[in-house]
Amino acid sequence: MQYLIYRLKCFFANIFRAFKNRNYRLFFFGHGVSLIGTWMQQVALSWYVYRITGSSFLLGFTGFMGYLPSFFLTPVSGVLADRFDRRKLLLLTQTCAMIQAFSLTYAVYKYNGEVWRAILLAFTLGVINSYDAPIRQAFVADMLDNKEDLSNAIALNSAIFNSARLIGPAVAGLTVNWFGETPCFLLNALSYVAVITSLLLMKIKPREIINKNSGVIANIKEGFKYAREFTPVWMIIKLVGTVSFMAISYNILMPVFVRDILKGSADMLGYLMGAVGLGALAGISYIASRKSAAGLERVAARNAGVLGIGLILFSVSRSFTLSLLFMFITGIGMVSCMASCNTLLQTLSDDDKRGRVMSIYTMALIGMAPFGSLTAGFLSNHIGAPATLFICGFCCLAAARKFNSGLAVFKEHAVLIKI
Repeated sequence: MQYLIYRLKCFFANIFRAFKNRNYRLFFFGHGVSLIGTWMQQVALSWYVYRITGSSFLLGFTGFMGYLPSFFLTPVSGVLADRFDRRKLLLLTQTCAMIQAFSLTYAVYKYNGEVWRAILLAFTLGVINSYDAPIRQAFVADMLDNKEDLSNAIALNSAIFNSARLIGPAVAGLTVNWFGETPCFLLNALSYVAVITSLLLMKIKPREIINKNSGVIANIKEGFKYAREFTPVWMIIKLVGTVSFMAISYNILMPVFVRDILKGSADMLGYLMGAVGLGALAGISYIASRKSAAGLERVAARNAGVLGIGLILFSVSRSFTLSLLFMFITGIGMVSCMASCNTLLQTLSDDDKRGRVMSIYTMALIGMAPFGSLTAGFLSNHIGAPATLFICGFCCLAAARKFNSGLAVFKEHAVLIKI
């Protein structure tokens, strides 16, 4: 028994070893509160659009508008992340996101039923996130006193993201059922106070800025050249882009499954989204417990396949209980794959190019999503949501097999990339 207790203590100490860094602790809890609000807003917005319009295409279009700016603006954000103080940049983006949430609250309360206002504000948040996401990804390394904690910190970021995915949708579903969508938008606006406060309390050591006087276009080209010529990095980015294009659509189509197929209401939508978050936490616990990035390429390949299987099974399910299970599997696959890819990229990238590499990662992860959302909305209108999601799951399986077939290149670069 004493040995078991000792092993459990070691396990949890290893999982949360990044908490030894004060700056990271501040960010973890502040950002965690904000993320709960973010998920509440996302679920409430999708329900609002579908309740008013009844159109799966407009659901896809809303996702398209929310993600579209990331495809074009994230390369610029990567340059900013490499050339300026990342903490100050995040303070700016988080403040803008808070203003957007207050604006959405007012728009839905004052002009309930005028969906175009909500879609326009979703696009505005997409612009903000296209700058915020790469900067926030690159900022993780700046918060750590011990760089050996980087892989653990990245995994814990995924853990808090998916804890919020578990809590936020469940709370949003109940809130929408009882009070409507507007309170969810207001609570999200207020949640930004936590992350802004955490950023203000941090003490970050200044970092050396390299090539800060070179042009933005030259910096963008240098970042793409670096990623394109570094074969393991480029393989990871291609996998992320493919999975994002195919898999993010499940999120857009969830209201269709809940209302038209499972015959449920907003609280059911919250439970299903919560099941994804619970599965994600199960997957990320394993990623966080690893001591290095070695072998994560195999984890990424395996879980891209698990994601595909989860989507296929969910697409054919007509039982709420089974759908919860399949969403749980989907959560394990999606987050384990993405967290592995994120950890590998940040571990492999040079310090002076990390911001630009993460901007390309964000471009693949978020920038491909609008095209996936629009495609899913279009296909759903013509062949139905179940058939659309089945195709998406099959394509994720194909992407996993393709990535797995090229894993030998990671061994060839093992010494150079230090995994």
